[in-house]
Amino acid sequence: MKMKKFFSIGEAAKAARTTSETLRHYDRIGLVRPSKKDEWTNYRYYTEQDIVRLNTVRALQLMDLSLKEIKKVLEYDDLEKIVEFLDRAEKKADEKIAALQYSKSKIETAKADYEKKLQGQKNFNGVLIKDLPERVILISDTLEMPTLDNLWNYLGHFYDKVTPALKEQFFFEDLAGIYTEKGISRLFAVCIRYADTDGLKVLPKGKYLCANCTEEDREQILNELIQIAQTKYRVDPAFTVQLVIVSGVLRWTYEAQVYVDR
Repeated sequence: MKMKKFFSIGEAAKAARTTSETLRHYDRIGLVRPSKKDEWTNYRYYTEQDIVRLNTVRALQLMDLSLKEIKKVLEYDDLEKIVEFLDRAEKKADEKIAALQYSKSKIETAKADYEKKLQGQKNFNGVLIKDLPERVILISDTLEMPTLDNLWNYLGHFYDKVTPALKEQFFFEDLAGIYTEKGISRLFAVCIRYADTDGLKVLPKGKYLCANCTEEDREQILNELIQIAQTKYRVDPAFTVQLVIVSGVLRWTYEAQVYVDR
């Protein structure tokens, strides 16, 4: 006669891809009881049939059934009913697998498309091509560069620039930058809501050469971007943009942007 093989709670948990505490919980609620429990140590021991039941429970949980529902099904006296239920669960699992496979195929397609776009964006030396939306900016009359003083309350400067009658019609994004055209640079704020007034400028949507830079190398980076625009894209940029990127307390860097759509 073949002796029944027993598995410790840790071995059974590993076989069912769950935890020992989960098995203790199943025991407490009467869902899956171990075939043997040591009366002195209270150690639980499971048979291969117990592990089959554990795996069944775990599979049914993946079908969004509660432990209460699973317990009710597994307590059926009629084996034919159990088989019928598991047959329905199997078909439902097949439908779920098919749906997941379909979703995975769509994700794979989207991933491949984005990877292709990402590779297409990369040029050299950290230069990227970005598709940016149209942006409306308000240009300062006096501020040319970000400083510790004017960045502290730069939005106040732009609200003060707008006439009192129009102030309620303006709302700015918490974003500063430098707009340069024909050799003249001015600080700007990006408008979320605005009305017609002096100093408004529209940055067209489309492709921009972009690169990160610091105060020390931003002129060099801008010149490199302009050169790329001229040689590779056959565009002589009419303006450049340098977005201020706050990188720490009283510290900032820039993202240089050069428009290359024609």
